[in-house]
Amino acid sequence: MIIPDWPAPDNVRAVSTTRGGGISRPPYDSLNLADHVGDSAAAVRANRDGLRQQAHLPAEPMWLKQVHGACVIDAAKGGERPAADASYSRQAGVVCAVMTADCLPVLLCAREGSGVAAAHAGWRGLASGVLEATVAALGGDPRRLLAWLGPAIGPAAFEVGAEVREAFVKTHPEAAAAFVSQAGGRWLADLYQLARVRLQAVGVEAIYGGGCCTFTDRERFYSFRRDPLTGRMASLVWLQ
Repeated sequence: MIIPDWPAPDNVRAVSTTRGGGISRPPYDSLNLADHVGDSAAAVRANRDGLRQQAHLPAEPMWLKQVHGACVIDAAKGGERPAADASYSRQAGVVCAVMTADCLPVLLCAREGSGVAAAHAGWRGLASGVLEATVAALGGDPRRLLAWLGPAIGPAAFEVGAEVREAFVKTHPEAAAAFVSQAGGRWLADLYQLARVRLQAVGVEAIYGGGCCTFTDRERFYSFRRDPLTGRMASLVWLQ
């Protein structure tokens, strides 16, 4: 597991899983945490139970039905797998979680330890404003928030069309720096930089993490773009 390297307050706990340490068989090997990708239900349950024990989770995470949108829910009131791409909590013992396999997981917390959030930020979610919505849901002064960018597809591997670049540049011209032109009108996109642009635009200045590439690091990470039939990692944050 990856423990975020950020100066979070003592009552904030966070972790991001890798693909290792579970019991799922290929092509989901081995710590697949998703129950919607075709893996054995028993293996997923065992992997989730193992995660809960290893990470010392206080409760079962609020697993979301992620739809690449900008809906944010209160994890303490979410119900049974709500359709959303981010959750937040101001209540101790409630675990916010997102699953990814190339998309960018973003964890947030308040410097004073009053709230936490987890967001699933692929390019569609980023362009739709999922990070802005998550920051707004946490409330307070965005300058009092810390953000951590978890494992995602890296800028040398994420090739997109011109419409993706346009979706970002039309509202945030500074996002142009996150794209590198390729042949045939294609672009390489830096999800990490796009997330930083969006967070900084709403006042979040303390941003940590980034630098991993799920696509190229086959040993540690699942990648949907590399292997369409694959598992999912999870990034989780909670108040203790």
